[in-house]
Amino acid sequence: MDFATMHDGQGTALDFARQRSGMIEQQIRPNAVTDRSLLAAMGEVPREMFVSPSRRLLAYSDEALEVLPAIDGAPARFLLAPMVLAKLLQLAAVEATDHVLDIGCATGYSTALLAALSRGVIGLESEPTLAAIAADNLAALGIGDAEIVVADLAAGYSEAAPYDVIFLNGSVPDEPTRLTAQLKEGGRLVAVVATVRAGGRQGKAYLFVKVDGEMSGVPHFDAGAPPLPGFALPPRFVF
Repeated sequence: MDFATMHDGQGTALDFARQRSGMIEQQIRPNAVTDRSLLAAMGEVPREMFVSPSRRLLAYSDEALEVLPAIDGAPARFLLAPMVLAKLLQLAAVEATDHVLDIGCATGYSTALLAALSRGVIGLESEPTLAAIAADNLAALGIGDAEIVVADLAAGYSEAAPYDVIFLNGSVPDEPTRLTAQLKEGGRLVAVVATVRAGGRQGKAYLFVKVDGEMSGVPHFDAGAPPLPGFALPPRFVF
């Protein structure tokens, strides 16, 4: 499908194509993102389709965008800022033969990008409303190598494991060891590990690799990302 021909009533397709190009040239390339397949995917997938109509003119801003407000104690949900998302995806080094789990896919933007880079992706989402939107978005764009599943984010999705890559679409407070069993030997997991002191938003982007059944992680760059629900550390007992 030629995404550039689409129109959503909140700006013309040409307007959004120009903003998409500006995002790549002003936010992505200057931050050492050089992967050609990733740059091509980000230049093709219409990010404006993955936010509400009222926020589409902000789709290419250099910030995380809210796609679901906080409701009944559940945290608000966001799309990652384009630069952070691009650097994390490049860190994951997704290959065309990879089977990918996209945790916290929200409205499906990251899933669409991962589908363009891999042989297939499972988009995992705990909020049924977001999952339904993500499925509709992928269908509208004719993306067939992706499936949206509703489940607890921290538990992963063992039914389709093992995965070559597990991608976490937000920050977590610690290494997500529960997901180790769902990675192939030599598989990669990418996440922002953020400190509680920073409100769970500022931390380091880690690349974890499964070696001999255990994950070994190395921090690569500073990154900010909204926390993913379900990964909070249990409260510590204090005398």
